[in-house]
Amino acid sequence: MRQIKVTVKNEGFRVKSFHIITTLLDAQKYTANEIADLYYQRWDVELFFRDIKTTMGMDILRCKTPAMVHKEILMHFIAYNCIRSLMLKAAIQAKVKPRLISFKATIQALRHWQTIINLCENKQHQTRRIKQTLIDAIAQSVLYQQLGRSEPRCVKRRPKPYQLMTQPREIMKELPHRGKKRAKKG
Repeated sequence: MRQIKVTVKNEGFRVKSFHIITTLLDAQKYTANEIADLYYQRWDVELFFRDIKTTMGMDILRCKTPAMVHKEILMHFIAYNCIRSLMLKAAIQAKVKPRLISFKATIQALRHWQTIINLCENKQHQTRRIKQTLIDAIAQSVLYQQLGRSEPRCVKRRPKPYQLMTQPREIMKELPHRGKKRAKKG
């Protein structure tokens, strides 16, 4: 095992230093700075998972059977990869890193241009021109990096005013007072 101490130089981070434990023992082949940079890039992976779960609405799966849940997850991944492919084309065109293109703005542009693309489905020349205009629109949605920005941790989803299901449906009865505000009888 190899231990690497990383000193954080960016403002806005909670920690000033931390340790990484790795099995990559060759210090010449895998330098400490390269490993620290990879660890820093892992935050992008967390943001990409957030894009899939929150922005694409995969935080709550709607299917009931395991086979259908598997298909639902697969369809989300296919859609995600198609969107990322568009973002890559836009990033190459804008000459920026792909991670700097806004995922949410890309989805909004797709929704905006979807009906126009569908209308021109059989006309290849028009479709190519409209798709290029879509990529141009996506290329303009570059995120600006705000160094030192602090994001507070909090629960975003509000608790629901319903009781927990602690018994089978047949036995469970809804409490009439739970979650309903009524005036006091005086």
